[in-house]
Amino acid sequence: MSGGIDSSVAAALLKKGLAPYQSKARYGVNFDVVGIFMKFWAPQGGATQINTDKNADLHGYENRCCTPESEKRARLVAEKLNIPFYVLNFEKEFKKKVVDYFLKEYRAGRTPNPCVVCNKEIKFGLLLEKVLKLGADFVATGHYARLRRAGAGYKLLKARDKNKDQSYFLWRLNQKILKKTLFPVGGYTKTEVRRLAKEFKLPVLNIPESQEVCFIPTTISDFLRERLKSKPGKIINVKGSVIGEHQGLWFYTIGQRKGIKVASGKPYYVLSKDVKKNLLIVSQNKKDLYKKELIAKNVNWVSNEKPKFPLKVMAKIRYRHNLASAILLRTKDGRIKVVFPKPQKAITPGQSVVFYKGEELLGGGTIDKVIGFG
Repeated sequence: MSGGIDSSVAAALLKKGLAPYQSKARYGVNFDVVGIFMKFWAPQGGATQINTDKNADLHGYENRCCTPESEKRARLVAEKLNIPFYVLNFEKEFKKKVVDYFLKEYRAGRTPNPCVVCNKEIKFGLLLEKVLKLGADFVATGHYARLRRAGAGYKLLKARDKNKDQSYFLWRLNQKILKKTLFPVGGYTKTEVRRLAKEFKLPVLNIPESQEVCFIPTTISDFLRERLKSKPGKIINVKGSVIGEHQGLWFYTIGQRKGIKVASGKPYYVLSKDVKKNLLIVSQNKKDLYKKELIAKNVNWVSNEKPKFPLKVMAKIRYRHNLASAILLRTKDGRIKVVFPKPQKAITPGQSVVFYKGEELLGGGTIDKVIGFG
């Protein structure tokens, strides 16, 4: 329970027997619900150090997922529902598994997705492990996703509300996790969830939603500048000509247009990064951003069964990117080659590429390499 509307309504649906039990068409199961609030890492340190100590953390900032106000709202919801409420401190684990990973990826020239890692390592990893040891049967969350029984296992499906669907962030989950997971709001639209919150008289209405990284208080660039040293290098165009200087490859992402300090009347776009040579490659032609092939690593199949290749799927290269037809091929080293018939814009190493078949999320991987221009 984060104190937000989705997890609060999820708890209420379970308590009131209005959530489907493991995606079966059987309601009326009144779960014995316990509310858990998790505390994550947030920057600490003296604000006056920001301009003098590059290793200093920021003072007075909080993780958006677990502010004192959020905890207070979660407690009030638990009281309203008459359920026990506990606070678990995962600050150290969150810092190590999510924040340190985030910085490591940027340092390597990639653009990571911390929410994917947090879901697997913290929410459906550490939390699930801890509550199962305490005697719980399931972990339920406010994620917009659905489960469907399939033989002895489960299929992970898109949410009913396609605009709020969060299955993209869950591609690292497996059958062992899904067996112990509930998604009570996945079958509802956001409008219906708001209506239910009002109907249940939960103190969580009119709370603004944030799409930003929860542990970053200002901007990603500011956060990185406080933690990663400057490493100047050359900015070159597609012909190899030096046209400027950058202060560190980690301050740029593929497709970026703003913040490229090059004297020109026309805008430049970040095309790629050569980490070994510390080069930032840019182009004034937006068409250069479109590429047809990528290599994915650390691929996970939700069913735990490896499919037969070649495999036709619908793939998504970013959360807000449109699904695109793709063909998956297996490489000699065990990675997955993703081929798009139509070139895709700004395919970015470090981001997740996720595979769907209809409503079902088959799995996904981390974009390791981008090849081939469209």
